[in-house]
Amino acid sequence: MPSNQHLTLALVGNPNAGKSTLFNLLTGLRQKVGNFPGVTVEKKIGTFSLESGKQCKLIDLPGTYSLYPKSLDERVVFDTLYNYVAPDYPQLIIVVADASNLKRNLLLFTQVADLGLPVVLVLNMIDVASRAGITIDEQILSKSLGLPVIKLNSRNGEGVGQLKKLLENPPTAVQRKLFDTNVFAPALVAEVKAEFGLKSDYLAFHLAQQYGGMTTITESQRQWLNDATTRLGFTGQSFQAAETIARYSVISKLVASAVTLQEQSQSRWTYRLDNYFVHKYWGFAIFMGILFLLFQAIYTWASYPMDLIDFGMSALSDLVKAILPDGPVADLITNGVLAGLGGVLVFIPQIAILFAFISVLEETGYMARVVFIMDRLMRRFGLNGKSVVPLISGVACAVPAIMSTRGIDNQRDRLVSIFVTPLMSCSARLPVFTVLIALVVPNVHWLGLFNLQGLALMGLYLVGFFSALVSAKVLHSILVRSKKVEQTSFFVLELPPYKVPKWSNVGYTIVNSVKSFVFEAGKVILAISIVLWVLASYGPGDSIEVATSKAQASYVATSDSAMSEATVVQAAKLEASYAGRLGKLIEPAIRPLGFDWKIGIALVTSFAAREVFIGTMSTIYSLGDDAENTQGVLARMQAERDPETGGPMYTPALAFSLLVFYLFAMQCMSTLAVTYRETNSWQWPMAQLIYMTGLAWIASWLVFMALS
Repeated sequence: MPSNQHLTLALVGNPNAGKSTLFNLLTGLRQKVGNFPGVTVEKKIGTFSLESGKQCKLIDLPGTYSLYPKSLDERVVFDTLYNYVAPDYPQLIIVVADASNLKRNLLLFTQVADLGLPVVLVLNMIDVASRAGITIDEQILSKSLGLPVIKLNSRNGEGVGQLKKLLENPPTAVQRKLFDTNVFAPALVAEVKAEFGLKSDYLAFHLAQQYGGMTTITESQRQWLNDATTRLGFTGQSFQAAETIARYSVISKLVASAVTLQEQSQSRWTYRLDNYFVHKYWGFAIFMGILFLLFQAIYTWASYPMDLIDFGMSALSDLVKAILPDGPVADLITNGVLAGLGGVLVFIPQIAILFAFISVLEETGYMARVVFIMDRLMRRFGLNGKSVVPLISGVACAVPAIMSTRGIDNQRDRLVSIFVTPLMSCSARLPVFTVLIALVVPNVHWLGLFNLQGLALMGLYLVGFFSALVSAKVLHSILVRSKKVEQTSFFVLELPPYKVPKWSNVGYTIVNSVKSFVFEAGKVILAISIVLWVLASYGPGDSIEVATSKAQASYVATSDSAMSEATVVQAAKLEASYAGRLGKLIEPAIRPLGFDWKIGIALVTSFAAREVFIGTMSTIYSLGDDAENTQGVLARMQAERDPETGGPMYTPALAFSLLVFYLFAMQCMSTLAVTYRETNSWQWPMAQLIYMTGLAWIASWLVFMALS
């Protein structure tokens, strides 16, 4: 151990074993998200302190059922446990097992223990096991395994103190073998141990089986392993099956000696609820009802805090104007920075509600049921049942959603899922949708109950979902006709028992998601707002001065009383600026959609991130309006007039055209980047960009023509 004041730990466990709950319980908000070296698999790292002051760094590894990986995230687990020369190599492995399903969970545990690493077994969800009539004698189990076993209820923190006390003096590496794999290939195991300097027979056994896909060995080492296995006639797949069967024989004896099962049915309520939640008809109806509640809440519950934030930003802008003297600095801060950021911060309540709902659905176990009931629908459109995971995740953000496709075994299904996931309306589109819907859909309740704006928002999300399915069907057909066609994969999913959400986990999800939205989007917004302010405040040569003079002369000549002289001058200066010229340059391409050059500026800037659209419009209309106007972006857009007709600029035809454009358009550089990283080819992100832009233009044009 490098230091007695620092300890690096790794959490390992099956999916749905409560590993993330324990991670949140130990680290709280002291956590960050990144990628494992060399891959796009996401990892969470947190820190916490022990009573002695010792600092612990906790790595939450992806969930896996065994050390034989079938996907990229599962492979990371073994690569991390093998790569003992890495600087953040864990000094202790905490294996989290579901106490209510101990036999299945012990397969992974015995594999990890046989690697010869220091290991602690945590029996989580002991309360669920108790309700199921399962009693586990952890002392008998600990004696049989030869290592510490701790009972834990991560929902209320019971057992966490005992775990932390154990970490003050962590156990050493396991000396005994729970299962001796050396009997399968003793000669090869001996050679691999000698070549790589290993102490563990089981680690050598794994290297001989998994070297082909490992990212932590060199090509020369890979070639040596290939030659050795060929020379000794080692076939890893057959040995893997034999090992698994033999391990379960050992595990059965362990469970029989330490576990007592009473005549009691834990799953009574789970079975009863699943009669409705996974029913082929009722399941869909309930899911649609939950979606309806979500979108109603986004409008109804968020309205008051949104108004408060909008008022606060306006008051802050007024305060800055009162303190600072007139000039470029005050103009930059109020019309550039504050206007842009205010257009994003105001949507924090809606983002929080969205992620709160998603977190509750995951915590209760209902999200797994959604995946299950949608599998039949996915198959009809040529997708794997596991494709539902990225599609549902895409409602939050397309980037992690695309990364989640690594759990899809079939390469064709994975590529199709990556391609169509950006068509799902992510949280970054939410501010755009809510503003444009508020412009043209009245904030009234149909039948005194259903908010029309919420119904419109739900309709947009459903259109995005079904367009993703149709696009998947077309792409799947194209790939099936190609030469490189893989066999259809099977969909295997565990349905966890229903449980009451752990509200601290929901809170962590909301805080982390909002923090990510504000700070990640805020960086982009701040940079673009400053650049946009410069582009909108200055122009080539003396174009701004000339435009100012012409506007003043025109105003005096016409004596137009509909707008103040300051408004006319500011609008002329904006049109003559660099930003105005950029908007004019692309206006011919977007004019058939009803968009003007101001919207064109927002389309260009929002390619960095969709939510930048609101900040851009807020900045543009701040610069083009009276200096005293401190209204929010919605009020500014409502007040915008069409220079040709003199009527409102944002008519239903224009607003719905813009809504449809943002529904389908690829307006996110990060999504393109992660598509490239996941496919290792520019072919797929470029195809995404061309297809989605073309689809957005055509659909937007059709809507504008139909409503004009």
